[in-house]
Amino acid sequence: MQIRSIQIFARCCAWGLLAGLLPGPASAGPTAFRTMRLDHGWELRLAPGSPAAKVHPEAAPWQTATVPGSVQATLLADGQLPDPDWRDNEAKVQWAGLADWQYRLHFTVDPALRHERHLALVFDGLDTLADVTLDGRPVLHADNMFRRWRVPLDGLDRAAEHTLEITFHSPVTRLQPWLAKQPYALPGEFDSAFGDEPPGRQVANYVRKAAYQFGWDWGPRIITEGIWQPVRLEAWSGWRLDDFHVAQLHVDADQARLRAGFAIRADAAGPAQLTVHWRAPDGREGSATRAVQLVAGEQQLDLPLTIAHPQRWWPAGYGAPNLYAMSAEVTVGDRVVAQEQREIGLRSIELCRTPDRWGQSFAFVVNGVPVFAKGANLVPFDSLPSRTTDARMRRLLDDARDAHMNMLRVWGGGYYLPDAFYAMADRRGLMIWQDFMFGGAIPPPDAVFRANVKQEAIEQVTRLRDHPSIVLWSGNNEVQTSWESWGDRQAFRRRIGPTESARIEQGMQALFDGTLHDVASQLDPDVPYWPGSPDSEGGAPANSPDSGDAHVWDVWGGSAPVENYLKSTPRFQSEFGLQSLPVMATIRRFATPQDLAIDSPVMRAHQKFDHGNGNQRLMLYVRRGYGEPKDFASFAYLSQVMQADGIALAVDHLRSARPRSMGALYWQLNDVWPGASWSSIDVDGRWKALQFRARRFYAPVRAVPLRRDGRTGVFLVSDRTTPLAAQLRTRVIGMDGTMVSDTTRAVTLPPLASTRIADLADAALLRGADPRRTVAVFELVADGVVLSHHLLYFRPAVDLALPQPDIHATLRQGDRGLVLDLEAARFARAVWIDFGNLDATLSDNDIDLLPGEPITLRVDSRDSLNTLRHAMHLRSLVDATLPHGTTP
Repeated sequence: MQIRSIQIFARCCAWGLLAGLLPGPASAGPTAFRTMRLDHGWELRLAPGSPAAKVHPEAAPWQTATVPGSVQATLLADGQLPDPDWRDNEAKVQWAGLADWQYRLHFTVDPALRHERHLALVFDGLDTLADVTLDGRPVLHADNMFRRWRVPLDGLDRAAEHTLEITFHSPVTRLQPWLAKQPYALPGEFDSAFGDEPPGRQVANYVRKAAYQFGWDWGPRIITEGIWQPVRLEAWSGWRLDDFHVAQLHVDADQARLRAGFAIRADAAGPAQLTVHWRAPDGREGSATRAVQLVAGEQQLDLPLTIAHPQRWWPAGYGAPNLYAMSAEVTVGDRVVAQEQREIGLRSIELCRTPDRWGQSFAFVVNGVPVFAKGANLVPFDSLPSRTTDARMRRLLDDARDAHMNMLRVWGGGYYLPDAFYAMADRRGLMIWQDFMFGGAIPPPDAVFRANVKQEAIEQVTRLRDHPSIVLWSGNNEVQTSWESWGDRQAFRRRIGPTESARIEQGMQALFDGTLHDVASQLDPDVPYWPGSPDSEGGAPANSPDSGDAHVWDVWGGSAPVENYLKSTPRFQSEFGLQSLPVMATIRRFATPQDLAIDSPVMRAHQKFDHGNGNQRLMLYVRRGYGEPKDFASFAYLSQVMQADGIALAVDHLRSARPRSMGALYWQLNDVWPGASWSSIDVDGRWKALQFRARRFYAPVRAVPLRRDGRTGVFLVSDRTTPLAAQLRTRVIGMDGTMVSDTTRAVTLPPLASTRIADLADAALLRGADPRRTVAVFELVADGVVLSHHLLYFRPAVDLALPQPDIHATLRQGDRGLVLDLEAARFARAVWIDFGNLDATLSDNDIDLLPGEPITLRVDSRDSLNTLRHAMHLRSLVDATLPHGTTP
């Protein structure tokens, strides 16, 4: 099956909306109407007649509920659910997601709203199958977690007290009886581990709800229900500004030609004036005005404006992420009747798809500059979305930027993130690859389902399209590639036959090439659309290395050695990864000392890959690359070293292959709970070895030695837009400190390029030294500053003859805080510093120490110097494994 017929939009065409698709108001909220928050005073109970009341009678009476939130968040806060993170408690919270629940609110309309002509009840998000009544009268049936729901209340008695009730139906309990009657179930993702759904018959495909909440191979199954977004009353009279959008017709260094779009509702026809004021980052200001004739009802009007010599928005590492303050006003007579403000970034975005000698390119070009995308995939922040705070999002985005990332992919199995997230990304210059919310399961082919998704897409694109950080709309995650190549899908197609297979394929094509493409390209033509990830073009299968983006999972998924990363060079590698355990402090948060064994029930419960067998896959990679761990803590440490080494090899290879390869987004940046996963930052915000390593392998300039078959190619990689004169120092050093060779040569790094400058045989580097006891050090130095420091080994880690390093560590008070001085008498590989259960942030970790070459790290912590000294523990590779031939 081919999902094709895509069109790539390089720059904005004329501003416009799909006919008849007027969205609800932007979440920022124009000031043309009054609002009354309905977030307080809610009560919650099990729906009357629920079978769960027999086992959980404490949940049957009305109790205070938190809104926005979920049933599970309320029950956790009240102690009626155990912490699902602790040991094997996940199984003990499943009942809540299988029951039906009722919310109730008594309210009166605020006097400030009572005299407005129009009144509406607005739900920004209901999760998910919900029946809403007002004073006992049905007013809404909701069936999409990702949509905003508006209920007109113009005839409501505004002086009376009213009762609002919402009944939420469990998607599993509601849909499984229907699914059992169907001739087949569409292929989904992960079967429930708790027996509440038959294997291979999952309801997640059929309901517009965050797919990860049904369980994933890195997170738990917590099927939330509830009012997960704010609720309010909105009232207005006369005029209403539903949406204000600034389309970018053309942006370059000389001029930004823009078109401001106003979506207006008016009670009566008449003259009006549209005005846009703008303020540049440097303080310059300007405005544009247009006289218009309003008609009664809905209308879209536009106002052209031009900004000379714009301060453009740039991705991190390429310039400042400049933002303009824009203000829109609708004036009738001498009165401003509606207005709205927002920040925008002026930039051009192109997805370059050009035939070349390797196939067809896949490269993001921002303001005319080709950008190598460096980053990771982002999964939801928490199993319960309401627990995600602005501070938590800000910290993670800072962590990404601090690791020299410039792109994050918001993965399609979660949910569309709040406005605050994208505003933070805007300010940090982080490009966002935005998936629509399809996470691999095959969607229903019917038109009713597509119509629901269409409205979802209209609302989400309209809400997010003015964020300069969004550089791609992507239709799905792994839907096409799974249909084409996954074994269960192939067996399913054979079972249902060609006619029914064709109907499902046509439905996917209509959804991803039709519905979502049309909404994105017409509502946000500034930004390219891509049908799915991975995808190709021109009839090639999805996941082709020569065209489009690729998900590379032979390593880990197929148990291939990490060296396989060197065997393929996709045009853009948008997923690849290796698992590791969290740091021990995070593990101890969910496990007791008795649980610390790789196959204990608790560790299996927190390992979601392969039904809990993933720790054996982890052990395979650890033993293959490093040897037998001494104990569980060593296993956790070695899993992180293995993950960091493997992903570093993959990224170095991809960056060295520029421009053939133009992107590396590893799987994954973050976690939703504490457990084994592919993340580089665990759910508690602690950096794993991979995150420290990412800060090195994503550095703007880097000397990259890649060794294959006894020869080392040396590449100079630069993301700078200007040439860089530097020196490349190459040392070959024995692990005891013996210097084999030390050479320095002047080099020039061309801008935006990878340049191969050497091809060295092992014999030329080693000069007779023992390859098991020798390392090569490649350092790139400019103006006396080491810009890149890269060690090369001549044997796999498991075969190195590592010495006891004799590390001397001194934690002391420095001039600007605590510092840690480290020095090793002999070579120390992958030194890891931790402080037990204390939280301390180090400026670096996962460090190789060369003999006699001290380093100093910054240490930030709320704990005292003495407390930290007593808690500090260092380990290195030589400490973590048993001698060959022994077992723990």
